[in-house]
Amino acid sequence: MTMDIEYDTQPKASHYVDGAYLEDDAGEVIEVIYPATGAVIGRVHQATDGVIEKAVAAARRAQAEWAKVSPRERGRILTRAAQIMRERNRPLSVLETYDTGKPLQETLVADATSGADALEYFGGIAAGLTGEHIPLGEDWAYTMREPLGVCAGIGAWNYPTQIACWKAAPALACGNAMIFKPSETTPLCALKVAEILTEAGLPDGLFQVLQGMGPVGAALSTHPGIDKVSLTGSVPTGQKVYAAAAGELKHVTMELGGKSPMLVFNDADLDDAVGGAILGNFYSSGQICSNGTRVFVQKGLKDRFVERLQERLEGAVIGDPLDEATNFGPMVSQRQMEIVQGYLEKGVAEGARLVTGGKRLDQDGFWLTPAIFDGVTDEMTIAREEIFGPVLSVFEFETEEEGIARANDTPFGLSAGVFTRDISRAHRVIGELQAGTCFINSYNDAPVEMPFGGVKMSGVGRENAKAAIEHYSQVKSVYVRMGRVEAPF
Repeated sequence: MTMDIEYDTQPKASHYVDGAYLEDDAGEVIEVIYPATGAVIGRVHQATDGVIEKAVAAARRAQAEWAKVSPRERGRILTRAAQIMRERNRPLSVLETYDTGKPLQETLVADATSGADALEYFGGIAAGLTGEHIPLGEDWAYTMREPLGVCAGIGAWNYPTQIACWKAAPALACGNAMIFKPSETTPLCALKVAEILTEAGLPDGLFQVLQGMGPVGAALSTHPGIDKVSLTGSVPTGQKVYAAAAGELKHVTMELGGKSPMLVFNDADLDDAVGGAILGNFYSSGQICSNGTRVFVQKGLKDRFVERLQERLEGAVIGDPLDEATNFGPMVSQRQMEIVQGYLEKGVAEGARLVTGGKRLDQDGFWLTPAIFDGVTDEMTIAREEIFGPVLSVFEFETEEEGIARANDTPFGLSAGVFTRDISRAHRVIGELQAGTCFINSYNDAPVEMPFGGVKMSGVGRENAKAAIEHYSQVKSVYVRMGRVEAPF
């Protein structure tokens, strides 16, 4: 039965190509490390040029046939895959916990479930992906929505199952093929997505997984057989991939980093605002691109906010991520932990007050306790740069105009949040904030029905919702003349 399935952390092979596992041990070894202990729990090989070429050839062959399949049938396969994913939510969540270190309490509700939501949503709307009729007097025109071709998806390590599905579902619904490269830090989960799609009836070659580091991403971004590149990652990585793809004039979607603001006004519900700050800073140990890491609190509420936040952090249960009572896990890797430790040191050195946390636990694995900085000013390093760890910075502001101006004073623009009981202020402030994905009296909700993405340096394009269809399809226009053609000679 599906509920008895357990997934081994050592995959059958490194890659999933043309409907089956494929190994090429000539590729560089990538160790899979369990962040909670630092132990090596599996090994995969980086894709060689031969593996990449085989995947691209399979994708091009398969996509040509998939484009002819009725959208309703495409949707049926995606919906079937979503059902299988829901049935196997627990083993998929356990594997995600091993892959990322995130607590099982979290992965059970936020990872494979979100991936299934995407497969189900795009499976449901696939049959409705139509063009339009344009009357032009006696003549008329119509449009057709066509696939782009072969898409490359480049994933991040914080939500490996979800990101694979967020990219694959709209791509496949529109008639494309996808070659997905997971982060080398979390190579396990995307392979299971590929298995499930095959089991659901997806033809071979349409969703393939290639392991590797930057060189594999670069090879896909510049390959003449790839028509579209979709990246989730950091701004520096995005700039490199965007530049590489530009050389081939490929379609590009970039979901990049952020330094998002959260504005808490004096009239906000204190516990709701503190809860939003916790979700926007410490969920996934702070390793979420949309996190509201700059928490601007109005002067009248600031001291009570910091006090209540510190009290609520006492509820953080740090322990075995596979114990469902644990609600705060380790950093994903030694390197990421060291990056965050560097920012903690800079925060203290530049004069911010470390209220609590930021301590390395004396045990195996990559553990840092959740940290709060108070008295942060806008020019400090921790106020300007994305940390991607459990570090919350509190800023004090006085007027609405000041809060908006300071919130927008960043090259990033992924997300923003406002906490207030004044509904007019809530919408007014959101209207002024320069961010692509915003929240009112909430934070970090990401339903598949709502577009997700950023402005400024935080990205190009949108994922999820109907907006994603625009990034995985193109419109063909057809003019139809009903009368005689008149020509000058």
